[in-house]
Amino acid sequence: MRQYTKEFRYNLKLSFPVILGLLGHTFVGFADNIMVGQLGTAELAAVSLGNSFVFIAMSFGIGFSTAITPLVAEADGSGNVADAKSALKHGLILCTILGLSLFGLIMLCKPLMHLMKQPPEVVELAIPYIDLVAFSLVPLVIFQAFKQFSDGLSQTKYPMYVTLVGNIINILLNYLLIFGTFGLPKLGITGAAIGTLVSRIVMVALFWYVLKNKKKFHQYVTGFNLKKIEKNVMQKIMNLGFPSALQMFFEVAIFTAAIWLSGVLGKNPQAANQIALNLSSMTFMVGMGLGVAAMIRAGNQKGLQNFNELRRIAKSIFLLTLIVDIVFAGLFLLFRHWLPTIYLDVNDVANMVDNSEVIRITAELLLVAAFFQISDGIQVVVLGALRGVQDVKMPTAITFVAYWLIGFPISFYLGLYTPLQSMGIWIGLLAGLTASAIMLYIRFNTLTNKMILNFKK
Repeated sequence: MRQYTKEFRYNLKLSFPVILGLLGHTFVGFADNIMVGQLGTAELAAVSLGNSFVFIAMSFGIGFSTAITPLVAEADGSGNVADAKSALKHGLILCTILGLSLFGLIMLCKPLMHLMKQPPEVVELAIPYIDLVAFSLVPLVIFQAFKQFSDGLSQTKYPMYVTLVGNIINILLNYLLIFGTFGLPKLGITGAAIGTLVSRIVMVALFWYVLKNKKKFHQYVTGFNLKKIEKNVMQKIMNLGFPSALQMFFEVAIFTAAIWLSGVLGKNPQAANQIALNLSSMTFMVGMGLGVAAMIRAGNQKGLQNFNELRRIAKSIFLLTLIVDIVFAGLFLLFRHWLPTIYLDVNDVANMVDNSEVIRITAELLLVAAFFQISDGIQVVVLGALRGVQDVKMPTAITFVAYWLIGFPISFYLGLYTPLQSMGIWIGLLAGLTASAIMLYIRFNTLTNKMILNFKK
């Protein structure tokens, strides 16, 4: 056991800034939901519906950008500055093109909201919100390219600092524009969208400033010629990026499907789903941060061709994640009736019946969420380790099978055709995450054993 636990300290040190940065993103969603929740359950459901479109596209963009990290980590492990610099440059170009493409795709898909059997008042509120938040994907995906590069060099604190600044700007603008504070116009959920867009533009500008002025990054960004394109590097990033994007897409898409299925049940189930999803997202970010640490350290060991150490270090991160997620599961079980009350004005007499129903449904969902904390955490760290060794095709197939051939059919049937309704939808999510965690671990175990044997030969 000691060979694994002795790595905990460094793994936490490496992942802690990533976790804080990711939690910062989620905390903004948490703050958005609390502020918007004060306007009413219809507004909260509208933000949920609008974000469901954006989150699918965002997951694809973020997943694609993760291709930069293992390439940079491998180059850093072998001391090859030129390759790391090339990965940043070509990754930045591809992420910019992808961000613009995702924005255009959301604009084309926007009319689908009218065909999805969602409450009409929710759709009406969601349409203007989605325009601005969709455009904010362009700076977000560019920021991700910088972040993944920095993570690949094990410099995880700088993305955290930039993210925290962006979050402060976002929350401040939300407060001013949602409620019309200090004489500013009261824009409701459109104000929240403006805050998101402005903060993401600031984050890109600030990160570029950091890269240009910090000595650690100087050699990677000087003589940065965007006009000289190398086809083989672009191809390598795309070969890693698109399967990674699909992995994240398959997972986020099933959670998005849960939002849509909840919308079919009504605005209160949809609002409850949004609250439970936001709370689960915050704990998931801890696992995701540890997954980034797994990706960096596996990439470094791959560069050093030390496969025994790669396997030992990765398993230490899996064990750490398991311990942390058991704690989160206990907290969800203990506080499942209290946590939903943070999001709603429980003293609002006009909405008391709706709010009471939302709280009751959310408590049921958190009961299921407590158990899938463990599955969700394990699958994301194992996936990170597999990305670190640049194994992406088989994990993509695994995530598709787990979420869409196992998880979604269960969610669909139990949610819409049994009395379980919202809870049934989340039982399907639990089934998909558990299947993913088991199959991905088997893949990692088999692959690393094979790498060790081949290296000995």
